[in-house]
Amino acid sequence: MNFLSKSSVLLLFVLCCTSFTSTEAYDPLDPNGNITIKWDVVNWTSDGYVAVVTIYNYQQYRHIEAPGWLLGWTWANNEVIWSMFGGQTTEQGDCSRFKGKIPRCCKKSPTVVDLSPRTPRNQKIANCCKGGLISSMVQDPAHAASSFQLSVGSAGNTNKTFRIPKNITLNTPGPGYACVPAKIVRPTRFLSADKRRITQALMTWNITCTYSQFLTRKAPTCCVSLSYFNKAIAPCPTSSCGRGKNNTVSRGCVDPKSPHVPGQRNIITPLVQCTSHMCPIKIQWRLKLNYKDYWRVTITITNLNYHMNYTQWNLIVQHPNFDNLMQVFGSKYKALTSLSTTNDTAMLWGIKHYNGVLMQAGRYGIVRLELLFRKDKATFTSKKGWAFPHRIYFNGDSCVLPPPYAHPLVA
Repeated sequence: MNFLSKSSVLLLFVLCCTSFTSTEAYDPLDPNGNITIKWDVVNWTSDGYVAVVTIYNYQQYRHIEAPGWLLGWTWANNEVIWSMFGGQTTEQGDCSRFKGKIPRCCKKSPTVVDLSPRTPRNQKIANCCKGGLISSMVQDPAHAASSFQLSVGSAGNTNKTFRIPKNITLNTPGPGYACVPAKIVRPTRFLSADKRRITQALMTWNITCTYSQFLTRKAPTCCVSLSYFNKAIAPCPTSSCGRGKNNTVSRGCVDPKSPHVPGQRNIITPLVQCTSHMCPIKIQWRLKLNYKDYWRVTITITNLNYHMNYTQWNLIVQHPNFDNLMQVFGSKYKALTSLSTTNDTAMLWGIKHYNGVLMQAGRYGIVRLELLFRKDKATFTSKKGWAFPHRIYFNGDSCVLPPPYAHPLVA
């Protein structure tokens, strides 16, 4: 009996761990979102094939920021890459077995990155060369994909002799995406420029990658302060994203009152202003005005990171009153109602050529927007924190909010 009970406990533990991982990989705000990587073989060569690889972002709000995506895989045999357009491998590898013409990459497990927009035209293909940036489907569907072309050698050159690459990895640039093995699908069909002829790939396979918070395991990157029109404020919780404001530059922060020479932008490691919360991004939600029939909120996003411009930033805000949203000032808006008919989740993002880029820390590192709500007298209250958001996400990352007991009170 004792043995059975121990076995039962062990089985329950394994099931719980499995359930935990699955739950963490599921995004309730975007349950159908994924990144699909499509390989289209467009030509067979004497020792392999030419393929166009396209990364499609089918996520509503998650996009790939600077320094961009990294796509990796492991060859099934001893394949090499002879040439590439629209992308490049990060290493060449050992090509000593070749004489005369040397392949571009001989690594068993290559990693490919995008090229910059300044790449010469004779090295580009359609949909390439964006510096690794890929927009989300909601913000900019026309730029929600990225492509490159490669010529593969020492490989099979028929449908029966080639081997699909395995162990696909997608970093953006850190971990976070889990990719399933490639699956052969119906060949992609291509429409000619004059729209009078359709061709198709010789072979196509897809890899689906989904975002997993369990894989990411990163510290918070943003925090929220809450305030009323009477200036009562609940600041960002202390040490929301790291150690406190007594740090020095050598420990990763800068005194905002001291001179600072801007360094390299868009690198992974942030250099933030010294604050009590130490977050690269601070968001303030302020109940600005309380009219008889309406109420108005100001949202201020402050970039405290000296190393990063946030291109195509976005906010996901959860609040029960978005059904009564009347107007948005200073940003674009879309309701996210994937799982229910209740409109309690909003996506907000910048306006191109106006505030679509949140500049690095400093004078211009601030974006403001306002929300105007119709007041439902049956539900609206300025008590118990009802006017404050339940959750806020910046670029897909959950922000740290003040605890309920710290919410400011109305005077």
